[in-house]
Amino acid sequence: MMKKLLLSALASAALAATLTAHAQTAEPIDRIAAVVEEDVILQSELDRAMRNVLAQYANRQDQLPPRDVLEKQVLERLILVRLQVERAERSGIRVSDDELDQAVNGVASQNGISPDQLRQQLAAEGIGFDDFRATLRDEMITQRMRQSFAQGRINVSEAEVNSALAAQASTGTQFHLAHILVALPDGATAEQIATGQKKIDGIKALIDKGEMDFAAAAVRYSDSPNALEGGDLGWRSQDEIPTVFADQIRNLQPGQIIGPLRGPSGFQLVRLVEVRDASQAAPGTVTQYEARHILIRSDNEATDAQAKAKAETLRARIAGGADFATVAKESSEDQNTKDKGGDLGWFAQDAFGPEFGSQIAGLRDGQVSAVFKTSAGWHIVQRVATRQTSASTDDTRRAQVRETIGRRKLEDEYNRYLREMRGEAYVDIRSGAAAGQTTQPVTPTAPVEETREQRKQRAQNAILPDASQR
Repeated sequence: MMKKLLLSALASAALAATLTAHAQTAEPIDRIAAVVEEDVILQSELDRAMRNVLAQYANRQDQLPPRDVLEKQVLERLILVRLQVERAERSGIRVSDDELDQAVNGVASQNGISPDQLRQQLAAEGIGFDDFRATLRDEMITQRMRQSFAQGRINVSEAEVNSALAAQASTGTQFHLAHILVALPDGATAEQIATGQKKIDGIKALIDKGEMDFAAAAVRYSDSPNALEGGDLGWRSQDEIPTVFADQIRNLQPGQIIGPLRGPSGFQLVRLVEVRDASQAAPGTVTQYEARHILIRSDNEATDAQAKAKAETLRARIAGGADFATVAKESSEDQNTKDKGGDLGWFAQDAFGPEFGSQIAGLRDGQVSAVFKTSAGWHIVQRVATRQTSASTDDTRRAQVRETIGRRKLEDEYNRYLREMRGEAYVDIRSGAAAGQTTQPVTPTAPVEETREQRKQRAQNAILPDASQR
């Protein structure tokens, strides 16, 4: 049960370790696996993450690459998590202790146990409760970073929704897919393209000869964030499959592979795992939100600053304890909702536009947003509740299709963003076969939170030899 809990609660995030300091000890008690900007990843963190992956593959050990290769993949995932958290914190993205407590309680509730029972079961698995909380915090921060990234970048047009609905009407087929990605940088040179082509051809040859199955090759060679899951992409409807290989997928038999294909992210191999009719899938659902809002209109540049200042004043009143609905009735300039205390009822995420939707998605129930702007003016929004509803009506079906298309677009864009982030970061790997590899150093920025001071100090002391070398 605990392994299932960790997989569902933490996704692919690695367990962050808190180093127990012993000031009187002459030698360090933990080695450094990698220096990431001004932070460090400890060997104990890497070992713990390795144990988590090995537990996932307990009955499929033959799919895993040699330990040194697996360790490199796991360390890369830890590095990406650390970089995302640092980038998010520099952007002002935070998760408060109260929010974290609610998330921990939510994990316990989803698994039918109390928070105390959760703590006991974590201890039985050898997982410290502080480590669990740190991991969950990082997961929440990276989720909010994805939401922030999506705002203003990911748009789904009505034409795209109409096209996807038409495709669904003509075929109700869903496809379970897996892929292997050999990534290429933006503006790749002819030499980089040739190297990538040679690598993907070599991977395909190994699979074709039966020397390695697809999942094992993905774990060992794929540059995709889902490599450790064997490249599994899950079930996809037609509108969720990138057009670069959607037509070819329809003509495959389960088990067959297409590629190499050149896409926006690099070269890919795509495997059709299985096919099903959409009627066999669980009923489609869409997330709906209940919320209140306050609108201060901004008609031109001359009034924009005044509108924002007024909204900020109202937000300060609410933060000071004023009732949101009362403030909305007194001051909101949305005549449709003002008399109802700003109540918007239940709606899908993008019902009021992507800017409004991303703000709603980034809140927890009961939380009030910061002041933000849309084409209508300056808003304050309070998320009241969330629910999953069946995509049975035309409106909810359209909302579900819009969500799936947006999810696909975000996946492509965000994975590219992660590769850029990794390429620009200062990373000094000190563990395993890749020890000694250092990527482009950049001017580090100061940590933004006191809680990072201990790791900063370890990074500054990283030139000290490991205990094993002394």
